[in-house]
Amino acid sequence: MPDSTAETIGDFLIRRLREAGVTDFFGVPGDFNLEFMQQIEDSQDVRWMGTCNELNGAYAADGYARLKGLGVVVVTHGVGALSAVNGIAGAHAEHVPVVCVAGSLPLVAEDRGLLLHHTFADGGRDEFRRAYDQVTAGTARITPQNAVMEIDRLIRTAWQLKRPVYIELPSDIAYLTITAPTSPLDLTSPASDPERLEAAVRAITARLADARKPALLVDSDADRYDVSGAVTELSEKIGVPIALMNTARGVVDGSHAYLTGTYPGAPEARRAVEESDCVLAIGYRGVDSTTGFFAGRLPGTTIHLRAYSADVGEVNYQGVSLPELLSGVADRVPSGPAAPPPERFAPPPPPDGSSSEPLTQAVLWPAVQGFLREGDVIIAEDGTSVAGLGGLTLPDRSTFVTQSVWGSIGYTVGALLGTLVAAPERRHLLFVGDGSFQLTAQEIATMLRHDLKPVIFLVDNQGYTIERTILGRNADYNDVAPWAYSRLPAVLGPDRDTGAFLVGTLGELREALRAEHDGMKFIQIRVDKYDAPPNLVTGGHKSADLDYGPRGPQSRPGSQI
Repeated sequence: MPDSTAETIGDFLIRRLREAGVTDFFGVPGDFNLEFMQQIEDSQDVRWMGTCNELNGAYAADGYARLKGLGVVVVTHGVGALSAVNGIAGAHAEHVPVVCVAGSLPLVAEDRGLLLHHTFADGGRDEFRRAYDQVTAGTARITPQNAVMEIDRLIRTAWQLKRPVYIELPSDIAYLTITAPTSPLDLTSPASDPERLEAAVRAITARLADARKPALLVDSDADRYDVSGAVTELSEKIGVPIALMNTARGVVDGSHAYLTGTYPGAPEARRAVEESDCVLAIGYRGVDSTTGFFAGRLPGTTIHLRAYSADVGEVNYQGVSLPELLSGVADRVPSGPAAPPPERFAPPPPPDGSSSEPLTQAVLWPAVQGFLREGDVIIAEDGTSVAGLGGLTLPDRSTFVTQSVWGSIGYTVGALLGTLVAAPERRHLLFVGDGSFQLTAQEIATMLRHDLKPVIFLVDNQGYTIERTILGRNADYNDVAPWAYSRLPAVLGPDRDTGAFLVGTLGELREALRAEHDGMKFIQIRVDKYDAPPNLVTGGHKSADLDYGPRGPQSRPGSQI
């Protein structure tokens, strides 16, 4: 066959993933994936990055994908697949393309009806793939007959839909030879329907031209589909303000003249959106955790642009891709007169307290503002860290990583490993609370093992502060065991020189921030267990009212921060 080659199934899978831009695989070995692991080990094109468990491997692949475009986690059958499923579900909720490769039962076991370990020992063969059907955009069990078709289909699906996929690779076929195409994997996004695209561009352009106060509202898909350039081009061309959902922070440079802040939290952003007669909402999803528990109110005239469809008034346009649609609108809309920049969200001034002043949330985050710099990768755990950073202005060309929709605590430690591997030339800052950190802390060992050099801010407030704002201010269930967090790097990487700091005052924090260190910098920050950013408290109370109703336990005096 022309343009084809003899290649093993495992090597073909590795090649296709490499063609999609993946150079590093995360995960945990097991007997059903060791043959594929050996192929990874023998490859000159990719690197194995073992993690402490499969959940952390999935988180790392998620963080990696946010910077590189696609991530991969490799697990073993059953026990490994189910350990990783929460991380894959998070990638599905957050629109992150991750390929989960599960080394699975050998096909001989099915042929002969053998009962194997890592199963329920009941003869079932498809339970875990069906479980992944619920949290992915596609699944398949590979055979020698379908390998080329299914591997290509699933990688393209992940790439085009920005969702995870699941590939089961039976352990006795990875070394079997198939006839594989030599041409590289085609990752070209499907083209828009020409008539629908033209009609949608025309309709949106007309609406913008007639609007007195247009505005742009940007959600995370603007990052996933790489349309930030079209967003800023459109904003500058017609002088339209931009508001960001907290999931899209960093998509537009913090210094951009028309950036108003985060919606609906920043008053300037809220006015820009809710007083507009033509909001262009890009990938907007009104989730409780991203809207201040439905505090925002989008105008009824809002235009909704999605990955492959759009709503303009009563008309729905299918088969139009977000990049083509936004590019078409930016090209077609007439330039407006130079509009004055809108009101902007002002970052807090640096704290001016004495060096002996105990750290509080009100002092901590303004001090952090001065530490941020252009190009940083900023990873923020949902809860106190996201709330505290919400009051800051991100520097230009920074990347902001959080998991506000799925909200799985502990996500950021694994994701940090992924972002570090994806972009080792950049500075990576992790902000995480003590409760979340305890779930996935062991991955610090992997970072130290590979001499990765993040700056980690561990906010130690003796438990689950976000939960205390919802319910259980003094409850045992919101406490966690006290750890000597700043000593952990020495335990988890005894042969590495780490800069570890325990700070409790403004002066100690300033000293830690100024300290030069070539390796990992780990800063344990002690604050009062009942101190929380005001927006976290507000959100916690709204969450309780929504979750428990007017007669819920949150109505007891003293039950919340």
